[in-house]
Amino acid sequence: MKRFKGFVTKEFYHIFRDRRTLFILFGMPIIQIMLFGFAITNEINNVKIAILDKSKDNETLKIISKISASSYFQIVQEITHENQIENVFQQGKVKAVLVFEKDFIHNLQVNKKGQVQVITDATDPNVANTITNYVNAILQNYVQESNKNNQPKNQIQTQTQLYYNPEMKSVFTFVPGVMTIILMLVSAMMTSISITREKEIGTMEILLVSPLKPLQVIVGKVFPYVFLSIINATIILLLGFFVFKMPINSNLFLLAFETILFIVSALSLGILISTISQTQQTAMMISLMGLMLPVIILSGFIFPISSMPLPLQIISNILPAKWFIIIIKALLLKGATFSVIWKETLILIGMTAFFMIVSIKKYKIRLE
Repeated sequence: MKRFKGFVTKEFYHIFRDRRTLFILFGMPIIQIMLFGFAITNEINNVKIAILDKSKDNETLKIISKISASSYFQIVQEITHENQIENVFQQGKVKAVLVFEKDFIHNLQVNKKGQVQVITDATDPNVANTITNYVNAILQNYVQESNKNNQPKNQIQTQTQLYYNPEMKSVFTFVPGVMTIILMLVSAMMTSISITREKEIGTMEILLVSPLKPLQVIVGKVFPYVFLSIINATIILLLGFFVFKMPINSNLFLLAFETILFIVSALSLGILISTISQTQQTAMMISLMGLMLPVIILSGFIFPISSMPLPLQIISNILPAKWFIIIIKALLLKGATFSVIWKETLILIGMTAFFMIVSIKKYKIRLE
């Protein structure tokens, strides 16, 4: 029995001395419960909207103030003409536009009926539907408060219009998201495992001291995954177009350029993971738990980023997947041009360059 107790005690000492084991046992559950608890929500908060007030009377100003005072919406722009609606949606500045009809106060006081049009960006059908419901709830609450002394009672009717996805097909959201996840899986995880395998069996050092330059070694290792990722992306887009009737409204050359850029960005992230991993198991764990889980939750694929706490919103900005999902939705559904997505493109290029430079420097240090 003493031998058994000594053996168990030794195992406890072994576990507590290993920081990586302690992180897996206690750190990962804490991170995951915090991530799931704060990020996974069907509610919306701080959704950016625009206002088109054709009436500009006291009644519409009161309604706008009530909407602005809620935690659900953030009024970021006031537009003056309906022709601007398409532009603000194209640029991704807002998720909805509220249009107050002309002579709103006159119609409300004389005809007892006022009309508000709720125009939403339906590239994410769940968010669009939630926005409409929240606006309706705020308007109905306002009507109840204003009808306390009114006989007959006033009514505010809402008219809903959906941009880019009028049939509210959820597949239009899932095809870009699944494409992003698969490309990240194939590119980042498989690259990190492939390079780490060379380090684990000891052949990486041999490659690095060969006549090939470190950059050539790395490019040679990842090139097959670039090719395979392009094939995967092509298959996903073809299935989405022919099977699920997913629109492809953008220029195909621009779509191909942005897809390849994201693939290279994911590959460079996989290379970076390989620099801090000594075994294939470590690379796989970092890729799955430290990369894939945040990509699914924090990229805006399923849950709106604007509803997350500020720290998670900041973390989401360092994920290439977030920017690619914005780009791919804008290209496929909105038919956006490069002038609309140039900022996201520059961010992806910057991330790719940073990941690659850090990785190459790491391997050069090993060589020296």
